[in-house]
Amino acid sequence: MSGLPYVYAICRPFPAALSAELTGVAGVPPKLLRHDDLVAVVGSVPDEEFAAEPLRRRLEDVAWLEATARAHQGVIDALTGVTSPLPLRLATVLRDESGVRVMMEERREEFLATLDRLDGRVEWDVKVYADTAGASGYTGERADGLAHRLHTTLAGRATETRLHAPQSAAPSDLAYSQVLNAAYLVPRAESEQFVERVNRGVREQPGLRVELTGPWAAYSFTELPGLSGFTDLAGFTRTAP
Repeated sequence: MSGLPYVYAICRPFPAALSAELTGVAGVPPKLLRHDDLVAVVGSVPDEEFAAEPLRRRLEDVAWLEATARAHQGVIDALTGVTSPLPLRLATVLRDESGVRVMMEERREEFLATLDRLDGRVEWDVKVYADTAGASGYTGERADGLAHRLHTTLAGRATETRLHAPQSAAPSDLAYSQVLNAAYLVPRAESEQFVERVNRGVREQPGLRVELTGPWAAYSFTELPGLSGFTDLAGFTRTAP
């Protein structure tokens, strides 16, 4: 492998093959680098863009960042279709393949414990907005109560949940206030029922709008310092269509 190894995710060995047409960051197809009972999904990226100093400059280039984030997410999405990956942060770059193996060796127990939690599960993200100015007339207190009830219902269908801070509405949509911004770790086999429960909860409450996205790799539930955890990939890839 030439260039620097770019690590997308850590997985357990899986039998399914990735598409031969799949390419990642810098247009390079990812490959699987196995170390004992772990697999790193690795690409190759040029030093002149991904060494420490040029990378800092590149991350300020919105067009470059968007293209890189989409290529990164494309690989993660492909992995999510065949296994339950532990996704790493955008632009996780090491010096060489031996560095990737050292990382897997040194953090083996953390990786395996996290992969056990994620096995057979995917992330669904739910953002709910209440009409605070229309005919439904939600006040802040009513909206908060609604969010709590809906979250409690959805949490009952998930193995883990994460509540994120509410986000401000777009200037063109100030009549709506975000009342729920949450992520749910759901067994893959139960995703259809989870989606139906989200939709039913919204139908039962006029004046609500929902943004449901997924299934994703479990970014919100991979809390390994320095390597993984929630990221929206600069807001370019994990948003509602």
